[in-house]
Amino acid sequence: MSNTLSPIRRIALLSATSLAFTGLASAQEAANTGDELETIVVTAPNYVPTGSGVGTKANIPLVETPQSISVITRDQIDLLDWSNLGQTVRYVAGVNGENYGPDERVDWLTMRGFEPVQYIDGLQSSIGSIANTGLDLYGAESVEILKGPSSALYGLTPPGGIVNVTSRRPDEQFGGELEAQYGNRDHVQVNGTITGAVSDTVSARLTALYRDRGTQTAGVKSERIYVAPAITFKPAEDTSFTLLSFYQNDDVTGDGGGFLPSQGTLFDNPEGEISSTANLGETSYNRFQREHYGIGYDAEHAFNETFSVQQNLKYTHLDSDQRGIGGSGFADADFDGTPDDYRTVNRYSFSFAEDVDTFAVDTRLGINVVDEGVLEHTALVGVDYRTYDYQGFSAFSFAGIPTIDIFEPVYGYDIPTLDPVLFSDLKEKQLGVYVQDHITLGGFHFTASLRHDWVDTDDRMSGTTRTDKDFSYRGGVSYLFESGFAPYISYARSFQPVAGAGRDGTPFDPTTGVQLEAGVKYDARGLPKGIKLFTTLSAYQLTQKNVLTPDPTNTGAEAFDVQTGEVEVKGVEFEVVGRFNERLSINASYTYTDSEVTESNGPELGGELPVTPTHKISALADYTFQDGSLAGLGASFGARYLSESAGNLASTFTPTVYTNPAVTIFDASLHYDLEDWRLSVTASNLFDKEYVARCYSATNCFFGTRRVVTASIARKF
Repeated sequence: MSNTLSPIRRIALLSATSLAFTGLASAQEAANTGDELETIVVTAPNYVPTGSGVGTKANIPLVETPQSISVITRDQIDLLDWSNLGQTVRYVAGVNGENYGPDERVDWLTMRGFEPVQYIDGLQSSIGSIANTGLDLYGAESVEILKGPSSALYGLTPPGGIVNVTSRRPDEQFGGELEAQYGNRDHVQVNGTITGAVSDTVSARLTALYRDRGTQTAGVKSERIYVAPAITFKPAEDTSFTLLSFYQNDDVTGDGGGFLPSQGTLFDNPEGEISSTANLGETSYNRFQREHYGIGYDAEHAFNETFSVQQNLKYTHLDSDQRGIGGSGFADADFDGTPDDYRTVNRYSFSFAEDVDTFAVDTRLGINVVDEGVLEHTALVGVDYRTYDYQGFSAFSFAGIPTIDIFEPVYGYDIPTLDPVLFSDLKEKQLGVYVQDHITLGGFHFTASLRHDWVDTDDRMSGTTRTDKDFSYRGGVSYLFESGFAPYISYARSFQPVAGAGRDGTPFDPTTGVQLEAGVKYDARGLPKGIKLFTTLSAYQLTQKNVLTPDPTNTGAEAFDVQTGEVEVKGVEFEVVGRFNERLSINASYTYTDSEVTESNGPELGGELPVTPTHKISALADYTFQDGSLAGLGASFGARYLSESAGNLASTFTPTVYTNPAVTIFDASLHYDLEDWRLSVTASNLFDKEYVARCYSATNCFFGTRRVVTASIARKF
């Protein structure tokens, strides 16, 4: 019983700590004099979000948008020292990250049970086999998370939603920083950004980063270079053009990728527990290399108070090359299902490469009509176009790969090179036309979006082409009270093309998602000026239809599918971001998720979606003294609890469902801001909790990220 209550008790302790911080803030404020207020130090004035273009592609406040949207601002990222997307969702409702532990390549996210697709500056990025790109967070101005079906504005998207990264933009006012970091496991990083006006009409920004570090996995080293120039040209008050670009190069060596046996990680092993530092790869052979770059622009022109036009365009390229040795479970020489010695692991060789090019352009006409201040229309008519060119190469072999002792590993074997071969070569063209109207009538806000997409896919390996087309829509209404409360209800539909064909050769229809969501938002406009707050409470039911499931008429080795599968996700989400008198900052969330495969011809029927815990509770408080002798000194403390979740869906090959254990993790930081300097120490997984992040078979288990401590010094100007 004590083990069950422990996470709840810990969260309660954090709540008490937050209340103590609040008391300190009130006491400090009461002790302030007028002279002290003149020297106040403000460290995160934009901590609490107020708006985001991702939910409507228009300048509509978050509180008026009838859909759950989470925005992680640059001030949040800086104050809490986050460096990747997986970290930014730690205190966000409905989203889980870091599902495979310390992966230096990409950010593994699940949103309302599904894997979200990553966008950069409102346009889909060059994603490959994974739905995100591992783009460094230092170049981000904000991260916007749009939950639920989003096809009405973005075309083919998964039912759970999308994640958009907005790049840092130039500022006419001169400013910037230069920072150096050092942390455990030989973490070394230097980064900086500088911006300012070049002339009366031109401003620029340069952002850059270099990082070299190890991870908790023995023998792994990661190196990254990131550079992002940007230029804004404003020839007139009503016209702007911003050129955005980035280049990122990653080199990860020695990583076996996890893939540890379940005995010794999730279950007992007679030889003992497997170390979270275990590496089943070949440290001198395994490597992952990636080059990722993009260039484009955001342009806007207002013809008058009624009409304006916006266009964002971007070309991105991603080229990755990976080779490695990985673990495939304990050796079983007689194939009787019992390992020979519970320490000798078979291994395989795997090579994988991707080459992805994406070009996207989105053009929209904005129409703003006000009828004597009573009725207001904020409308959009838009068209977007995207080409996606993908080539994938892979190879797999057990031949010539020696076993390894997982408890006393020996590296340095001569590994034969395994050249990857082409397995996918396709080009996809997507054209979408959409309209949206946001109508304000008194306190009522009505939002309606309608879109039609045409998707042509050219499979260059098979020489076949196919066309998918579908309608998407979203409708919602909210009522904004003067106090800042805004109850809302919405209904939305999404779609995604599905590769392959049925028994008779007919291509599969797109899979669709439909969601009904209701909730209430609150932006604290009725509270005193020093209180900034944004809160969302929502409940939803999300259904994915046309899911592939085995054809019941299959015989022998046939593996045809039919589209009669269905998945249902229901949930309740609460999230709050607050800033009180420029001293106390809070992030807190609660997520309840009930996911189920409701229709299937396979063994997954009735199963829960992987890495989708029923409960997620997270809360963090940061208090910073803003005046007096301690001005600029601050600290944060946070806790995250995830209940147990399924590691996999049952299948013919893996009939057993593995359960990811529940876990509670704590984070903390200490920081000190002077006029021109910032000193900080941050600790993720403060108490160095060792836990299994995911197991999805007997041979595929992954430890979560152990304690990471980073100290930094930054010069601000």
